[in-house]
Amino acid sequence: MQSLPKLAHWEDIITNRNAIKKTLIPAIDNIVNKTYNLNFISSQNYKPKGQVWSAKELENGLNRVYRLIVLTHNPKIPKELLRDIRLLPNVDYADEGKIISSKLPDQQLVSAQSLSSKYQDYSVYLKEAHNITKGHSEIKIAVLDTGIETSHHEFGSNFSNPKDFVNIIDGAEQFVGDYLGMDEVPDDLVGHGTHVTGIISAKGYKMPIGVAPFCTIVPVKVLGALQNKGALVGAGLIDDIDAGIKYAVDKGADVINMSLGIKHSGGGLPHKDIIKYALSNNVCVVAASGNDGTNDKYYPGAIEGVIAVGATDRNGTIAPFSTFGGHVSVSAPGVNIYSSYLNNGYAMSSGTSQASPFVSGAIGLLKSHALKKGKTLTNTSITNILQDTSDKLTRQYKDEKAGFGRINIYDALKMLDYNL
Repeated sequence: MQSLPKLAHWEDIITNRNAIKKTLIPAIDNIVNKTYNLNFISSQNYKPKGQVWSAKELENGLNRVYRLIVLTHNPKIPKELLRDIRLLPNVDYADEGKIISSKLPDQQLVSAQSLSSKYQDYSVYLKEAHNITKGHSEIKIAVLDTGIETSHHEFGSNFSNPKDFVNIIDGAEQFVGDYLGMDEVPDDLVGHGTHVTGIISAKGYKMPIGVAPFCTIVPVKVLGALQNKGALVGAGLIDDIDAGIKYAVDKGADVINMSLGIKHSGGGLPHKDIIKYALSNNVCVVAASGNDGTNDKYYPGAIEGVIAVGATDRNGTIAPFSTFGGHVSVSAPGVNIYSSYLNNGYAMSSGTSQASPFVSGAIGLLKSHALKKGKTLTNTSITNILQDTSDKLTRQYKDEKAGFGRINIYDALKMLDYNL
């Protein structure tokens, strides 16, 4: 769009009513106000990283993404309204904001186990890898999830720039817990994000030590808790998830873990532009491949450049629930994973949600070791190392279900040492 008025970010107008604008451009104003007799408020979906938009933000068109909130008592926006807006010559794309849901793996509460060792045999050779590095505080791993119980005693104080992006208005009656008002407190009321974070950064007091316990975690809450047929699922607005990705990039994340995914049909891939922005800033994006056991695509895992992770069991076999396809990059442990949970507790859970943080943590170790050597790793270098050092689960170099194989963190660090 051209000659747009300067608008506040969605997050800002929630807390500052004076920042609300009820106009965008005359052509859109006329369609909404006059043709359909509706009012709306408008905002930009992304904040610039600095005072002005950077070259990379402009290159990816992030300054041209806007959010219109139509003020109506009807649950559905007229399809004709969207059609008319799409036909405008200065509109590239327009779609209805959607609440997407991601089924959360079942979690079985368990008491703290007695550990003879801080390591469980997940066959990723983590104990050997920790003889090389346990991570570096300057390497940041953003966890975009249901939030994190940051006070859990397994975590310590290795958190930076926490943020809650969940603000659900439409359909809010279906949500439980914290779903209104973006703020700086990413409370986890579901347990999913806390479980995922333990796999990455637990100190190993009453559970296996995390993959990268010395790396810094950036907690970004992008999913609320939706009640659906007696079960809780993670749910949120795609626009808010995208805003969370940009926030993580702008706060200096080196890795973004997204133990979530959505199916998509129709035009315009979800997250595509903002993932491109993340990759252009040399941020590794790791995502769960999905848990329906079919040859299907879940996003952002299926976007080119994202590392999509499948799940294996303790025998090195791909889990039957692990979604597969040519986009799956590597696999990692994802069956009966013991990790941190709500109220300083612990739980056992299975899913590609649990496999993804193993890979995010491994990348955190690779980046930490390179940093110690005074080097910076590109996304391409990391992808090549993971692919070349993963343990093959079949005779194929790349398998449709396992990708390039189950990650071997020790071999990955050894190859990095050789390359450096």
